[in-house]
Amino acid sequence: MSIELLTIIIGGLTIGAALMVVISKHPIRSVLFLVVTFFLISSLYILMNAQFLAIVNIIVYAGAIMVLFLFVLMLLNLNKESEPKTPKYALFSSVLASGILLLVLIAAFKDSLRLQHVRLPQQKQIGLVENLGKLLFDEYIVAFEVSSILFIASMVGAILLAKREKPIID
Repeated sequence: MSIELLTIIIGGLTIGAALMVVISKHPIRSVLFLVVTFFLISSLYILMNAQFLAIVNIIVYAGAIMVLFLFVLMLLNLNKESEPKTPKYALFSSVLASGILLLVLIAAFKDSLRLQHVRLPQQKQIGLVENLGKLLFDEYIVAFEVSSILFIASMVGAILLAKREKPIID
């Protein structure tokens, strides 16, 4: 089986699983379909010879974040009786906003939809962690350090928000 055919099959399965995330009415099933979607995306990364991204995607997204989602959903104990009814204007505005977003995306990507011939490099070491580390710490060191400062600032902000004293209401 050729790589192109395998990519098309896995891409179709990914789109199908992502649609099931949105279509599924049960939240636990939706999260499980999202885990399947992440694994399929990781397999596409492996086909593109980006092993590091595949492993990080599985560890971070399919592992840690999805376990957190499942934990929160099970703690919420969602059921249909306690769910509030959505007003008609909220449904209409969400459909309108989605349509506008779709039009903006189509307008933004209309020029990039043309098929282009992509020439693959001859180097077989593409996507390996060593090359990623060299590129990250040679050319993109400033952006890497700025993003680390941003992450530290967001962690401090989250801790300050969590530790903030809440007023006592009698």
